[in-house]
Amino acid sequence: MRFLNTPTSDLTYDDVFLVPSSSRVTSRFDVDLAPRDGTGATVPLIAANMTAVTGRRMVETLARRGGLGVLPQDIPLDVIAEVVGWVKERSPRFETPVVLAPEDTVHDALGIMHKRPHGAVVVCGPGRTYRGVVLAGDCTEVDRFTQLGSIMRTDAPVLPLADVLADGAHAQHGVLAAAYDRLTQSRVHVAPVLDGDEVVGVLTRKGAVRSTIYTPALDDAGRLRVGAAVGINGDVRGKARALVEAGVDVLVVDTAHGHQRRMLEALGAVRAVAPDVPVAAGNVVTADGVQDLVDAGADIVKVGVGPGAMCTTRMMTAVGRPQFSAVLECAEAAAGLGRHVWADGGVKHPRDVALALAAGASQVMIGSWFAGTHEGPGDLNVDADGRMYKESFGMASTRAVRERTREEGAFARARKALFEEGISSSKMYLDPQRPGVEDLVDHITAGVRSSMTYAGATTLEQFAARAVVGVQSRSGYEEGRARPVSWS
Repeated sequence: MRFLNTPTSDLTYDDVFLVPSSSRVTSRFDVDLAPRDGTGATVPLIAANMTAVTGRRMVETLARRGGLGVLPQDIPLDVIAEVVGWVKERSPRFETPVVLAPEDTVHDALGIMHKRPHGAVVVCGPGRTYRGVVLAGDCTEVDRFTQLGSIMRTDAPVLPLADVLADGAHAQHGVLAAAYDRLTQSRVHVAPVLDGDEVVGVLTRKGAVRSTIYTPALDDAGRLRVGAAVGINGDVRGKARALVEAGVDVLVVDTAHGHQRRMLEALGAVRAVAPDVPVAAGNVVTADGVQDLVDAGADIVKVGVGPGAMCTTRMMTAVGRPQFSAVLECAEAAAGLGRHVWADGGVKHPRDVALALAAGASQVMIGSWFAGTHEGPGDLNVDADGRMYKESFGMASTRAVRERTREEGAFARARKALFEEGISSSKMYLDPQRPGVEDLVDHITAGVRSSMTYAGATTLEQFAARAVVGVQSRSGYEEGRARPVSWS
């Protein structure tokens, strides 16, 4: 990357823009978004290890589209082991069904239908034998205690598992195109996938299209990849060993201030029990921090102090650094050591992700933006205006610290409560146009692919090498914002 004009201060994503260059890239489909940092991801997007962001549904869905979800360090080890096992059993081709029995009610269906963006409940008998399907529209203008068996659709299309699992890229494309056409002709957006009479999944029209564009992030056994975080306190070695034994593919050693002695000790402990597992660590914002973490064993360094939407660190402590400059310096330092960085926090638009990658990040970690999706772990709420939202909170907030210290005594918890930072409750509204994380992945990767074609790059490495970045004024940034309603 090079600058079009010389910056005189550190820069945020809003402060800069990408300059178009001569390009021979004629199609966005010619662009390869796979990072080369050893994590096995095929798109450079990571769901942050935040309790309000990443749970089993987020990990599963993001991995199916090539990204990586990192389970938070606050989750008990037995729960993480169960979640990892569950994710590893999910299909990389189709989605997990929401299943109820014919005797269950419309009230039951409405209570869990929103867990998946497809908004469908598959009605099953004993042994998950297929009976019918219930869509959101079927639950309107009926009594909430009506049994699903009386309103389910029994004539909806179904897809045999053997067809969905066709081998070879060309065969898969044909099968998925045929499934899309069948759903379109039936005027429904989702169909159960059956192994004989047993329901094993669902395939949506959008899912069929996406499966021809994205490559799942899979381990050597062909299962979806999972990341998990470990803190720097307590039995770090024991927890890291347990995570590896549970099948975690990427370990993240995480603390707000990563450039400290305890982090270096934790990294050494993790590397000792996981010599062959990719290890990310952070957070830092300087080349010196990168050097020390790499020397301690990190393959990837997380960059970012204070840019997150739920973070109050900069206002509380004045500590941090504008994120674009932090990523740029740290990425250059990591490249010189044969390592990589993740840009963690501060992205609000696809352009920000593109800029982080142009600055040299191998991947971009996203938190609150992903919290406001169907796959986010939080409960779906509706405000007075009928808008759906989920609650998000920072990992150093009162709410997070209370959960993290739940096994400590009341006095010790009260002492730690004096030093909490971060927002404990914030409403992350679901975008009506993009309510699922897959919708956001589409949105983000479309922008990044286009950015790369403007730079004449077909890989992320080429993008970082060819990108030309300019510094702009606030009015320059505002000039680029769309005006969907009027000029006022």
